[in-house]
Amino acid sequence: MKWVCLLQNAAAVVLRREFHRSAPASVQVTVRDALNQAMDEELERDERVFLLGEEVAQYDGAYKISRGLWKKYGDARIIDTPITEMGFTGIAVGAAMAGLRPICEFMTFNFSMQAIDQVINSAAKTNYMSAGRQSVPIVFRGPNGASAGVGAQHSQCFAAWYGHCPGLKVVSPWSAEDARGLLKAAIRDDNPVVFLENELMYGVPFEMSEESLSKDFTIPFGKAKVERQGTHVTLVTHSRYVSFCLDAAAVLAKEGVECEVVNLRSIRPLDVETIEASVMKTNHLVTVEGGWPQFGVGAEVCARVMEGPAFNFLDAPATRVTGVDVPMPYAKILEDNSLPHTHSVNAVSMCVRVCVYVKRTVILSAVTAGIPALC
Repeated sequence: MKWVCLLQNAAAVVLRREFHRSAPASVQVTVRDALNQAMDEELERDERVFLLGEEVAQYDGAYKISRGLWKKYGDARIIDTPITEMGFTGIAVGAAMAGLRPICEFMTFNFSMQAIDQVINSAAKTNYMSAGRQSVPIVFRGPNGASAGVGAQHSQCFAAWYGHCPGLKVVSPWSAEDARGLLKAAIRDDNPVVFLENELMYGVPFEMSEESLSKDFTIPFGKAKVERQGTHVTLVTHSRYVSFCLDAAAVLAKEGVECEVVNLRSIRPLDVETIEASVMKTNHLVTVEGGWPQFGVGAEVCARVMEGPAFNFLDAPATRVTGVDVPMPYAKILEDNSLPHTHSVNAVSMCVRVCVYVKRTVILSAVTAGIPALC
C-alpha cells in the first residue's frame, strides 16, 4: 500500500510539472502550394474574390497553382476563359471597378502583352484619372521571366516594363513565404498589383514558420528582405536569382568575401532604404537580374544609389549582372549562356573586391612614394 501511495504521489508531481516547450518545427512548403493556399484562404475570407484565366478551373491551372479550387468554389468563382487575354483581362478590370476583387491569371506574362492596354490604361490609370474616386482592386499574376527551352516569345522578364508605370504595384517573390505573404497582401490591396512569379520556382520547397502559415500573414509592399548578412559586397536581386546570389555568397565566403544578399520582393514601390543601408555597410553594389540590361531593375537600383547618400560610401562603381541583350535563344547551350548563373555572380563580385584591393594598393604605393597626383 505504501508503494502504491508513493507511485501516485510521483505521478501527480509529473503531471503538475511544467515541461519546457520548444518552438514548433518549421514546415516545408513549395512555392506552388504557398500560392494555392493563399488564394484558397482569400477566396474563403472574402466572397468578392474570384479567379479567372486560361485552364484555371477544370484543369487546375497550367502549372497546378489553382489545384482543387474549382471543385471547392465552383464555376462562379473559378472561371475558365477562352484564349483571349485582351477579353478576359477587360472583364476582370471591369469587375474590379464594379466592386469585386478578381485574380487575373496569365499563363505567362509574355501573353500579357495582348492585354497591356487593359493593364496600363484601364487598371493602372483609373484611380488617378478619377481623382481617387474609382479604385481597381485587381491582381494580375502568372509566371514571368525565363523558364527552360521555351524560346524568345515565352522567356521575357517584365519586371522593368510594369515597374516603369505609376499606378501599379509590382512584386516579385522568391520563396514560399514571399509568395504566400505577398499574394495575400496583393488580393487585399485596393490598387492593381502585378504579381510576377517564376515557373522554375514553383516546385521548390522552403521552410515556413508557424507565423508565416497564419491566415492573417501578409508581407507589406516596398519592404525588401536581407536573406544573408555580409560586410564586403551587397548583392541586390529578386525572384529566382536570389537562389543564385545565395549560392554565390556561399562560394565567395570560402574566399574571404562576405556578400550581403538583398531580396527586393517589391519592384514598385522599391525599398531604397534597405539597399542604401546595405551599401553603406559593404561599400560595394552588384545587382543581379534575369532581364535585359537596358533600363532594367538593376539600372534603376544603381541610379537610386548614385543619386542618394549611399553614393559617397561606394569604393567602386556599381555593377550589373543581367541577361544578355538578345531575344532568348532556343538552343540550350545558348539559353544557358544568356542568363546569369552562380559563376557569373561569383566572377563579378570577386572582380569588384579585387579592383578595390588593387586601387587601394596603388594609392598606398603612391602616398608612400610621395606622388599626390594619384591619390
